[in-house]
Amino acid sequence: MGHLLTELKYLFKRFVLIANVLPAILGFFIAMRYYNVSFVDIWLELFLLLTGSGMIVAGALSLNNWLEVDVDKLMERTKQRPTVTGSLSLRTILMVGISLSLLGQLLLFFINVEVAIYGFIGWYTYVVVYTIWTKRRFTWNTHVGSLSGAVTPLMGWAVIDTAIHPVPLTLFAVMFLWQMPHTYAIAIRKYDDYARSGLKMLPVVKGYQVTICRTNIYIALLLFIPLFLENFSGLFYWLFTFINICWLVIGLSGFKQKEVLKWGNKLFISSLVYLLSVFILYLVFIP
Repeated sequence: MGHLLTELKYLFKRFVLIANVLPAILGFFIAMRYYNVSFVDIWLELFLLLTGSGMIVAGALSLNNWLEVDVDKLMERTKQRPTVTGSLSLRTILMVGISLSLLGQLLLFFINVEVAIYGFIGWYTYVVVYTIWTKRRFTWNTHVGSLSGAVTPLMGWAVIDTAIHPVPLTLFAVMFLWQMPHTYAIAIRKYDDYARSGLKMLPVVKGYQVTICRTNIYIALLLFIPLFLENFSGLFYWLFTFINICWLVIGLSGFKQKEVLKWGNKLFISSLVYLLSVFILYLVFIP
């Protein structure tokens, strides 16, 4: 049993799984506070969201592993995946990916159609547009992957009310813009792996200086997010801007950093702190 759990941990990329489900749950709680909904009245929907989003993300990640078994064999960071070790057959992994994807989509549909639509958009862009079409061909594959991850807070909000609303849409924008620097940081940290694999990651194809420039463009764009929000307290806007400026300072330091790997590590850790801080701000200051 322990061996199977270890294999599933690598198959589902546990940290990536958590990183995709958590924003959906946070989007749910932010909406719950905004609309002053009682947890007692909505606990079943939360359970369906947690289970359904977890399944659909795990299914997408399994299919990603199945589709990328050839390049995973070339990278140090993926050598423990069951597709590489052969501990699980490719047929089994394919069936797991399909089954979890369908079950997850079904559970999201039980909540409402809008949540299910966002779940499908996230799954389709990640598995088909990102993994199959763009990741091996274009450096802008990161934008497609970012779109997949950015719909997660919309899923959470849509459990309670439509996500065509300024608050969840700004969360979508934050997630989309945030993922570019975050992914670039990963690509810098794992540069050798990506170079061996042939995947079209920006640092490998365009070099470090282009990556640093684009990183700072996306972080700078985050400064404009508060302009699209109304009725939040002044403290929210000041804190949001302060957090953005702090991250931008780290991003700009890349131009002077002699060792790019150190900067990439710093950017990666600060990206996690940044995103968590922003979600906490929304939770605390939601009007």
